[in-house]
Amino acid sequence: MLLYISRSKLFQGIICALLACILILSFPVSVFAESISDTATALSENGVSAKAAVLIEASEGRIIYSHNANKPLPMASTTKIMTALVAIESLPLDTVVTVPREAVGIEGSSIYLYEGEKLTLDQLLYALLLESANDAAAAIAYAVAGGIEEFAVLMNKKAEKLGLVNTHFTNPHGLDEEGHYTTAYELAKITAAALQNDFFREVVSTKKKTIPMRDGEGTRVLINHNKMLRSYEGAIGVKTGFTKKSGRCLVSAAERDGLTLIAVTIGAPDDWRDHTLMLDYGFASYESLTLCSDGQFTAPLWLVGGEAEYVMVKNQGELSCVLPKNCGEIRMTFEMRRFEFAPVREGDTVGQLIYSLYSGGEWITLGSVPLIVSYSVENNVPKLSLWEKIIDLFG
Repeated sequence: MLLYISRSKLFQGIICALLACILILSFPVSVFAESISDTATALSENGVSAKAAVLIEASEGRIIYSHNANKPLPMASTTKIMTALVAIESLPLDTVVTVPREAVGIEGSSIYLYEGEKLTLDQLLYALLLESANDAAAAIAYAVAGGIEEFAVLMNKKAEKLGLVNTHFTNPHGLDEEGHYTTAYELAKITAAALQNDFFREVVSTKKKTIPMRDGEGTRVLINHNKMLRSYEGAIGVKTGFTKKSGRCLVSAAERDGLTLIAVTIGAPDDWRDHTLMLDYGFASYESLTLCSDGQFTAPLWLVGGEAEYVMVKNQGELSCVLPKNCGEIRMTFEMRRFEFAPVREGDTVGQLIYSLYSGGEWITLGSVPLIVSYSVENNVPKLSLWEKIIDLFG
């Protein structure tokens, strides 16, 4: 229920401030589905070159735009996003990897590893994601699982854990192979999971890195070939890819004002333009809103039998969400009992703040945070009169 307190003049100032907070943000009304549809319409006017494309919001996975996003296709070196994620979750980053013979001379992109040379896992991951090194992918697979096929099993297990149903891996590098495929949407979901890892995020955001060559005899200079890092404001990676079968593949991500978007294209002749178009529309259409910060909301709660007449409560934790711009009216209400019996302890949960969006003729709950007691209040022990003390003494 929406709680109103009006018991004494002592609280009039608090109540006024409290009620002023109840109906909060007001925007013109629109519906989520309509916003997504509007995005598709706007992009179709300009067109994307990709066989398949998707734009999602990273934290909640909401699809902003899609084009053949659920069509299984080969994905070339964007495979290495999953390779990196599995490796990071399997071994410590400072693990020393001895390059096996099987990882030397792999076709395609390479950093020309030597059999027997030693590199740490984190160095190989930089080579994997910046230079798209297929030999680094093979070395990682042997270090983690003992072989290419064995590592692909781990990749598929991770895909299953992520809830992917149209993705299957047969290798860690993305060279064309029967049974090796994903969809634009599921590749975006893999990327969203990978970006939650700070090291992965750091690597794909790096423009240039040096690592040793042949155990320190020389130095390899690794260059990130993702042009979005240099041309798009807020870009944070992620991965390029190309084979004759898949065509040009690109996964990019960008962050502005707390909003992270992930764009994926598969088979896109003009991928840089496609990604700029999708990301621009996403940032123009959506925003990240902080509904409340930790401890921002305070209110009095009446106490029965306490040393004080009331105790102050506050919200625990912050709440934020991603919404289409101008999506509708947002309101905050709070649920709390009219009183509590003492004692109460600091941190006790006594209610909740609820944030709702008015859209399409109904209120949609966006989320809630608990209301907790700000400090402890003990029982009020009645003082005894002199006569009561004497009786108690000889009683």
